[in-house]
Amino acid sequence: MATTDTTAAGLAHGWYALSLLHGRIEAHIERALQSGHDLSVREYSLLDVLSRQHNDEGGHLRMNQVADAVVLSQSATTRLVTRLEDRGLLSRYLCPTDRRGIYTDVTDAGLFLLAEARPTHDAALREALDRANGDPRLTPLVAAVEKLDGGSKVS
Repeated sequence: MATTDTTAAGLAHGWYALSLLHGRIEAHIERALQSGHDLSVREYSLLDVLSRQHNDEGGHLRMNQVADAVVLSQSATTRLVTRLEDRGLLSRYLCPTDRRGIYTDVTDAGLFLLAEARPTHDAALREALDRANGDPRLTPLVAAVEKLDGGSKVS
């Protein structure tokens, strides 16, 4: 029974470290994006995900796919899309082949803001990872994050 307790404690500590890393990174990026571009992390993520769509077959995401990509509920994603649409950063339209489907595209203003915000986002991410790397509990997780992009670091 002691082995199971030890394993569970190890998992709990690992989960705590992962949560801590995520929270620190997200908070740092949030402050940078808010102060520099009046964008939240979620708004930036949504613009980024939607900017990667294409017009070829299967190139547009349905709202449930967008919700999964930005890790929000479908209703929260809809509210987020509406806020960005009200700001002129997104537009919605009916799917031409399935009138029940609604697609969302990033407007030119949204693409411009995303391009402006990307260096801020990337620099804040790098800063947050560098700071976290100084915490021995987080060093292995930082190394894992840096390896996820084909072995290259975030620049």
